[in-house]
Amino acid sequence: MSSVEGHRNTTNDTSVNLGDHDHVGDKDNLGALLNDIEAASKVPSKRRQTSIKPTVESLTSVLYDRGALPDELARLVDLVTLTNHLDQASKGAIIKNLYPVGKLNNESVLKVVCALGHGQLKPSFPIQTLLLKWLIMVYHLLQDTSILSQTYGVLFNLLDTAAIRPQLCHVLALITRRKHVKPFRIQTILALSRQTGNDPNLTGLLRVFKNYYPEIIVGDAANGRAATFKHPDPQWRARLDEVQQQQTEAIQDGTVRNVFVVRSAFGRQQRGAKGILIPAVHTLHAQENSVTLEEVNSPKSLAENLEKIEFPTQLVAVLADPLLQKLLVLRPDAEGLSRVNNWVTACLDDVRSGDADPSLLLDMVDIIHGYAASTKTLPPLLINFFREFLQVWDGRDKRDIVVETLSFLPLMNFKELYQILLQPFESVLLDNTSKSQLSLLTFYTSLLRQWTLTMLSSDSTTLSSSPAPQSIPALIAHVNTLSLTIAQTSPTVPTHLLILDFYTLVATRIFSSPSLLKHIPITIPPSLLIYTLHFSHSLEVVSRLCGILATYKRAWESVMVSTSPSARPLFAEERQQITTFNAFLMDLCNVLWRGRAFAVSDANAKGCLVPRTLEAALRGYLKKLEPDGELMLGSVFGLSHSPVLCLQSISFLRELEDRELEGEMDVSDRGLRARHAGPVTQQSLAALAGKGGLEISWQEYRAGVLRYLEERGFKGVPELMYNTMKNLMKGRQ
Repeated sequence: MSSVEGHRNTTNDTSVNLGDHDHVGDKDNLGALLNDIEAASKVPSKRRQTSIKPTVESLTSVLYDRGALPDELARLVDLVTLTNHLDQASKGAIIKNLYPVGKLNNESVLKVVCALGHGQLKPSFPIQTLLLKWLIMVYHLLQDTSILSQTYGVLFNLLDTAAIRPQLCHVLALITRRKHVKPFRIQTILALSRQTGNDPNLTGLLRVFKNYYPEIIVGDAANGRAATFKHPDPQWRARLDEVQQQQTEAIQDGTVRNVFVVRSAFGRQQRGAKGILIPAVHTLHAQENSVTLEEVNSPKSLAENLEKIEFPTQLVAVLADPLLQKLLVLRPDAEGLSRVNNWVTACLDDVRSGDADPSLLLDMVDIIHGYAASTKTLPPLLINFFREFLQVWDGRDKRDIVVETLSFLPLMNFKELYQILLQPFESVLLDNTSKSQLSLLTFYTSLLRQWTLTMLSSDSTTLSSSPAPQSIPALIAHVNTLSLTIAQTSPTVPTHLLILDFYTLVATRIFSSPSLLKHIPITIPPSLLIYTLHFSHSLEVVSRLCGILATYKRAWESVMVSTSPSARPLFAEERQQITTFNAFLMDLCNVLWRGRAFAVSDANAKGCLVPRTLEAALRGYLKKLEPDGELMLGSVFGLSHSPVLCLQSISFLRELEDRELEGEMDVSDRGLRARHAGPVTQQSLAALAGKGGLEISWQEYRAGVLRYLEERGFKGVPELMYNTMKNLMKGRQ
C-alpha cells in the first residue's frame, strides 16, 4: 500500500422530508419548491417520507404561470439532465412546462446537448426526445445561436440513435449552414437512409443539405417522402409568447427592475421590509462636467462614465439601489460605507432608547441581506449591528436569511471573529435539535465557499499576508467538531451527505489548488468521523468519502514532492497529521481490499479505532453464524460482503455470466454449466471454475468490480484504491 510518507521518500434506511412548509398555496416560491425537489432527487423514491408528486405539480404550475428566470432555469436543466432519483414522469412534466423568461444562456444549451446519446449516466430516450423538442421550441430565444453550431459534430454523430432521430434531424435542419455540408456527412446520411428504408427525417435533412449545394448528386434519396420539420407544439409556443410578453410588460411598469437605472427613476420610494424608509438616490451640487447616477440608464453608459459619475448625496441608498451598489463595487468609497454604518448605528440607538421596537432589527436584516446578496460582501462595519441583533433574535425568525447574510462575512481572523460574533450566533441558533445544527453546518459551508472565492482571486503576496493561512485551518478544525457531533446525533444519509458537502469543498477547491496549497496548511477530518462515515449504509456516502480521501492524498503528495508547483516545507501542525492520515488509508484499504478489517499489526493501522474487546465479540458472533469459519471478520466489509458494495459486486459477476451465456464472451467452448451463488471469495472462484463455471481470477474479479463502480458513477472507492494500492497503480498505468 502507498502511504503519504512513502511518496515523500520516493520523490438502515434513510428518508427525506420534503419540507415543513406547504408549497401548494405558495405559488411564487419557486426557489423553495426547487430546493425540496433537488433534495428528494438525491434519495430513492422508496426512502422518502412523502411523495414528491404534489411538489412537482406545484412546481409545474408555477412554471406555467410565470416561467423560469435564468438562475432557476439553470437549476431545472440540471435536475432533468443529470443523474438522480427523480422519476421519468416528473422530469417529463418539468420539461413540458419549462418556459424561459428572457434569453437562454449557452451553459444551459450545452448541458442539454451533453445529456444526449447512450450511457448509464444519460437520461432515458423519452426524456432526451423531450429535451430536443424543447430546444427546437426555444431556439429563437438562444442567447447565442452559434453555440449549437459549435456542437454540430456531436449532434450529427447521434443520428444513428433511432429513438431521438426525428427531433435530432429537426435541430440539425435549424442549425445547418453551408460550412456544415461536407461530403462525409452526405455519405453518412445516404448510408443511414438506406439502412432505415428512406427515413423521412433523414430525407428532409438531406434536402436541407442539397439546398446549400444543389449540384451535389444524391440519386433518388432526396426524392422520397420527407419530413417538413413543423413546430412540435404550437400551443406551447403560444404560451411561451405569453410568458415572454408578461416579462416585457413587467419591465415596462417597473415590476421587474432595470438594474442599470436608479430606483427613483421608477417613481417609487425606496422601502425595506415593513416600510423602513431608505433614502432615494439624489445627487445635489453636481459639477458641470460630471455625470449623475440618475443619468445612467444602461451598462454602456455606466462603463463610459464610470470615472465621471458623481456620488449621490445619500450614500446609504446603496442598501437598496442596485445601480449604486454596482458603482461602489467598481469605485470603492470609504465614506459610503461609513455613512451606511452611521445609519445602522442610528437605528440601533432608536431601539436602545425605546423609540423603536426591537423587531425593527429583524426588518433591517432583510435590507442588509439584499445588499449582501447583491454585492457578495458584508462590510466589517456591520458586525456591530449583528452583535446587537443577536441579543434580541430568537434563533428561528428568518433563520435562513440570517444564515445566508452572515455567510458573506469577509475573510478575517477566525478566532477573533468567532469570539466577537460567531460564538454568540451559535448560542442563539443552536436549540438542541439536529435541524439547528445542520443550519450551522450549512452556514460554515457557505462561509468557507465565500472565503475560497476571495482567496482564489488574490495573488500570492496578498494571500500570504492575509488571515487565510491561520483562519482556514481554524475554521475547518471548528467544523470538524461540529460535524462529528452531527454525525452522532443525527446518523442519517442526508446528514452524512451534508457533512461531505463541506469536506468536498475543502478538498476540491482549497487543497486541489496549487496557489492555495502553497500557503494554507492541510487540515484533515477527525478519525472518528472518517470511520463513522465509512461504515454508513449508503454507497453514495462511502464513495464520496473515499473520493475526498483520494483528493487529500494527492494534496499531501503535491506539497511533499519537490517537483510539484505546490511543494513547500511542511507546517508544524501538518507533521502531526501525517500518521493519522496514513492510518485512514491503511484501515480503509484493509477493510475494502486486503481482507484485514480492524487489523492493528500493519504499519500506521489503527483498526478503525474499534476496541479489541469489541473485535473479539464480533468474531464470536460471526463464529455462531458460520460455525465452519467461512465468514471471516477480516473480509466481511470487503468488496464482496460489504452491505453497500455486495450488490454491485455480485451484479458485475452476473453480467459476466450473462454475457457468456449469450455468446458475447468467448471464454470457453464448453459453455457455462454453473453460476456463482454469491458472495464471491477467492476460494469460491477457484471452485466455480472446477464446476464448469466462469473462469476468472480473484484479482481480475476485484479490478472488474472497481471498473463496474466507476461506470455507474461511484468513482470514490476505485479512485482511492488506484491512488493507494501499489499493484493497482501499476495496473492502472
